[in-house]
Amino acid sequence: MPRGQGTSDQPSDGARPGRDDSSDAVLVASRALVGVAARSLASIEDVITLVQYRALVLLASHGDLNVGTLAHLLGVHQSTATRLCDRLVTKNLVDRAPAAGSRREVLVRLSTGGRAVVDAVAARRRSEISQILARLAPDQQAALAEAFTVFAQAAGEAPDDAWKLGWTG
Repeated sequence: MPRGQGTSDQPSDGARPGRDDSSDAVLVASRALVGVAARSLASIEDVITLVQYRALVLLASHGDLNVGTLAHLLGVHQSTATRLCDRLVTKNLVDRAPAAGSRREVLVRLSTGGRAVVDAVAARRRSEISQILARLAPDQQAALAEAFTVFAQAAGEAPDDAWKLGWTG
């Protein structure tokens, strides 16, 4: 078959088979966001690991959690989450407290120090993201905000406003 003419296996519009333009765009944007995230975490990398920071964010967004739920949200085994919480308690970033309804259940909650870490990292991210957004036209900023809102909802992320509305206990 002459070059440039498509077959059933190869589209003639230059697109790569098996590729999705939406996924590709999100992957490229995610690389930029990972860079922003990495830079925002640089100042605390001597203090906590990325997984520990993720646990702090989950506690900030979900409120008090038992270790089993935290393990599920982190995608780790419960014993791993228990050791992670032990380390965070030692660093005064989380507190443990008995659950109100069950003497056997122990809840993990963000401490004042843990909240300060989450807030500081978020402030650094917000600053860098604001600088990037300033390079976009207002209509592009609005479209991007809408797209990311929908994406975050599909991924199950709680919006920052949830923290402000007291959803986090």
